[in-house]
Amino acid sequence: MKYLRIDKDILATLTYFNMFDYPLKKREIFSFLCHSDDYTEFDRTLENLVNDSIVFRIGEFYCLQNNQAIAERRVVGNAKAIQMLTKAEKVAGVISAFPYVKGVAVSGSLSKYFADENADIDFFIITTANRLWICRTLLHLFKKLTFLLKMQDFFCMNYFIDEAECCIVEKNFYTAMEIVTILPLRGKKIFDDFYQVNNWTRIFFPNKHPDTFSTKRTGSAWLRLMTEKLFNSRTGCMVDDFLMKLTSKRWAAKTRKNKRNSKGYLMSMCTDKHFSKPNPDHFQKTLLHKYECSLADIYKRLERSRSY
Repeated sequence: MKYLRIDKDILATLTYFNMFDYPLKKREIFSFLCHSDDYTEFDRTLENLVNDSIVFRIGEFYCLQNNQAIAERRVVGNAKAIQMLTKAEKVAGVISAFPYVKGVAVSGSLSKYFADENADIDFFIITTANRLWICRTLLHLFKKLTFLLKMQDFFCMNYFIDEAECCIVEKNFYTAMEIVTILPLRGKKIFDDFYQVNNWTRIFFPNKHPDTFSTKRTGSAWLRLMTEKLFNSRTGCMVDDFLMKLTSKRWAAKTRKNKRNSKGYLMSMCTDKHFSKPNPDHFQKTLLHKYECSLADIYKRLERSRSY
């Protein structure tokens, strides 16, 4: 039945955000539906779920918890996110001036317009083909300087891909959500290309349309121009390969020693000539497993409700 499918679509969306105690507005729920449903039917179905006490309405928000505190938490977190995104815009300008940076976007919770008291600014960076590791190394050397100014939380560059292979390999609900919610700040053309290559996300979110209209150009500082001139050669290829192997070896050692970051997650990175990213075998798979279990539970509640 079509209505049952819309029921499940709504609950699938709310279940995912419920794992982060993040209630959604009505339009936000619709934008994250797994099918391109009619808005009038969606609106009616959502109201039925509220009337059946499967979904709760708290002011303008909807969630799976009848908890006023999480609605208040979102309001506070949204306000802080707006402030942090102003800083992110400035930081993106700095990052985009580095050699071989083609695009800079905000990712993580901040890209969903939420920031708690421990929030940092996570960046998703696209680089020139076959120069990712030179780019990443220069940026992380610069980040070491930010520790002296206690600004390291503004420069969390945890995901790099290059323009040669910018299709995200892991095609699942989590990665689709991250792709459609990143906020491109620099490199309009490269992000237009990125979204085109990753249009598989429409399988998960057909109503969500990424926007690069306000994305600015990358910088063109003298350091960038001179460095690129120096490494646009066979030597540059050798240096990039060396830095990839060196960094991969160091991160593998951290993982073997079970080192954890400030948030308690195992320090493990997945590396390749064309990407540097958190290892999906850890946080991503754990989150997806939790999501699937939570979704199965909420679907059982829905079936019990509809059986009466």
